[in-house]
Amino acid sequence: MENIYLAKQPILDRNKDLVAFELFFRSQELENSANPENGLSATANVIVNAYGHLGIQNVLGQQRGFININGDLIRSDLINLLPQKHVVLEISSSEIIDDELIAHCTELKKSGYQFALTGVTSVNENVQRILPLINIVKIDVSRLSQIELTELVKQMKRWPVLFLAEKVESHDTANQCMHIGFEMFQGYFYAKPESISGKRADPAKLSLLNLLTLVMSDSDLEEIDKEFKREPGLSYNLLRMVNSAAVGIPQKVNSIKQSIMLLGRKQLQRWIQLLLYTTENSKNNEGLDNALLRTAAARGKLMELIAAVERPHDKNYQERAFMVGILSLLDTVLGIEMQQIIDKLSIPEDMSQALLIREGRLGLELQLIEANEMGEVKTIQSLLKELDFLNLNELTNLELAALGWVNRIGEAAN
Repeated sequence: MENIYLAKQPILDRNKDLVAFELFFRSQELENSANPENGLSATANVIVNAYGHLGIQNVLGQQRGFININGDLIRSDLINLLPQKHVVLEISSSEIIDDELIAHCTELKKSGYQFALTGVTSVNENVQRILPLINIVKIDVSRLSQIELTELVKQMKRWPVLFLAEKVESHDTANQCMHIGFEMFQGYFYAKPESISGKRADPAKLSLLNLLTLVMSDSDLEEIDKEFKREPGLSYNLLRMVNSAAVGIPQKVNSIKQSIMLLGRKQLQRWIQLLLYTTENSKNNEGLDNALLRTAAARGKLMELIAAVERPHDKNYQERAFMVGILSLLDTVLGIEMQQIIDKLSIPEDMSQALLIREGRLGLELQLIEANEMGEVKTIQSLLKELDFLNLNELTNLELAALGWVNRIGEAAN
């Protein structure tokens, strides 16, 4: 099977709940191909092979996946191999909409597929022909002014479609789109929300950071237990988690000390790191935090798996790699400088270099994961060449393992 490259970007609703991912599939062969006909065949094969080989549940969890398709793929039998309940088929507004394409889309819609129309900037004749079959209209909000966006949405409200704003990259743009009437959102702002100057760190998160400091510095059990008792909500969550995971134990665990001993310091540290990305008290941010939690957790696990390929017998290095991935978004969540987090946690030099300036081996691996999240294929290939121990296919397989781990965490938490 050909090498498959996979990237995905979160899609959120008006409540900032994670509802879907846009998936990007490419192959190394396709990337270097100069023949458009071969390109079409490769695109179809990559998408279908990806779903068969990668496993839809590993890639998406419970969310839907938006995937780009073209007219030739719609007309082929291959499209029917994609699971209706898990995908939204994205058609470009520049696609030539003829009677044959409309007929195929109509049949696919009858069998349960949903369609999104992407790249819309005006309601021309081509767009009007396909709109009756469209569920979601995706608009690149970076290409239009607020007045143009408002007018476009107003014109398209004649059709029963949902509006998705893509390329949302700031708070201002997000708020404007919300006001105009967009129901779904994607972009760098949601994939990695910007840190707001002057933002106050949540006291509960600072308490978690104190706990993380105690665990990482090998403080005694009494001190960790005392810190937990200052936060009843954390104590409850820890007991609930340990009891749900403690298979085979004859009786319920009912003390913090017992929970910590049962869980072990390494797992306790990981649990606290992940908990830093959740917000118990803010209903408005739960979905955003969920998207960040999944990104941070996937980064941590993928960093660990990559480090295990590079240094299979160095468990300490693998653990440092996991921590770099998890901590890499923490400055955004807490609203404080990364340097302050590093100082508080007394982080080793190689981790500090990776988190602050993306240098060293761990820094290169973090760069690789960030490029993968953004779909920057050339950067990915360049970094793989520089690291020189991993290829694109191996990276994809490791990413799938990481995504499977993240999905299992999510299921255990519910």
